[in-house]
Amino acid sequence: MTPIREKALVSLAMEGTCPTHTRSHVQIGAHEIVIDEPAARGGTDLAPTPLETLLASLIGCTNVILNKIAARDGVPVEGLEVTLRASLDRRGTALQEEVAVPFPAIELSIAFATSAAAAAVERLKADLGRFCPVSKILRQAGTRIDENWTVTYR
Repeated sequence: MTPIREKALVSLAMEGTCPTHTRSHVQIGAHEIVIDEPAARGGTDLAPTPLETLLASLIGCTNVILNKIAARDGVPVEGLEVTLRASLDRRGTALQEEVAVPFPAIELSIAFATSAAAAAVERLKADLGRFCPVSKILRQAGTRIDENWTVTYR
């Protein structure tokens, strides 16, 4: 059986409806994402903010790409937790002035458990930043992403 070869460049499409000045319902295929603002900023607080959704995407992408790299390299993933802390320059969102880099720094803490050798884990760490598209977009926009790894060898 011939393996399926995926296209290198694909088109992504989604549609959003905006029932209020802060809430968006974004349809992506069979899935819907709701994005909102807290009540203190005029929203209904039904969902994460646009910026929280962006940061959550970094956690999701880290998970997916790390697991793909691990599978490719035969590195067992026996546990994974990702936490994130970010600093946001709110001057732009407050319309005070244009901000070139809204997130100057993001701290990504990765707790990883594996029975693989340390050298294999080091290759995985190096490849994560090379292949995670959300991480690449943020870094190319000027955000410093500090990855703090805690590796448990089993």
